[in-house]
Amino acid sequence: MKLINDKNTVIFENVSGYDRERTFNCGQCFRWDAADGGWRGFAGDYPCHIRMVENDMYVQCLVPVENMEAFGSYMEHYLSLDMDYDSMKAQLSQDETMKKAIEFSPGIRVLTQPFFETLITFIISRNNNIPRIKKIVDAMAQTYGTPVGDMYAFPTPQQLADVTIEQYNELRMGFRSKYVYDAVQKVLSGRVSEEKVKSMDYADAQKHLMQVKGVGPKVADCVLLFSCEKWESFPKDVWINRAMEQLFPRGLPDCAQGLEGIAQQYIFHYARFNLEK
Repeated sequence: MKLINDKNTVIFENVSGYDRERTFNCGQCFRWDAADGGWRGFAGDYPCHIRMVENDMYVQCLVPVENMEAFGSYMEHYLSLDMDYDSMKAQLSQDETMKKAIEFSPGIRVLTQPFFETLITFIISRNNNIPRIKKIVDAMAQTYGTPVGDMYAFPTPQQLADVTIEQYNELRMGFRSKYVYDAVQKVLSGRVSEEKVKSMDYADAQKHLMQVKGVGPKVADCVLLFSCEKWESFPKDVWINRAMEQLFPRGLPDCAQGLEGIAQQYIFHYARFNLEK
């Protein structure tokens, strides 16, 4: 990892096979868009632009950074560059069907996103499509978040403390407004907490998140997988259910044990483009 302080840029060398388009567009995050020959968006509180130069990944923060070491470490973890995907793919590829799904899109990575943002955005994602989710999330950031350069950070629980269900409705959240309101209040009270979730085993963590109104197993699993590093989380939607019926009618293979969530990303993407509808 190289740091270029005068340009607020960290360079991750020899990052081969990292598919940014499929990683940022696979439905696990909602604040990234293709721009200026790369990808522009928010990673936590950092507005960034990410581009590739041959096999090197250039990650530039779009505002001045006080601590470049901290920025580099955060981005390395956020982008899952600190995970040994070669070993995980080798383990999963012991099953021929999993191997086929991985080979279709080997460069997908599971991001490690902020807990609160992930909880709220996946509540918003219920029965919704990605363009509309992104519009609502962006409106929420612009209305209640902190300006950072020419962008807006996702609001904190404290910034949403006094927001009413009616005000969420103004952002076109619809029936999800009451669920977002409940999530904010439970996080502020400490009834639902990132620290508790991360200290629990998977089953208890899922139950903990389902205290929030409108959070069922699927939304809980998305939060656990995309922000809490619970790799056994296996979010199920229409595509995954269809994929399991056609590809794994007897359930996931033994080689996926402990990596069910990583396997899910490959299966999900493969299913969207290859399975019978």
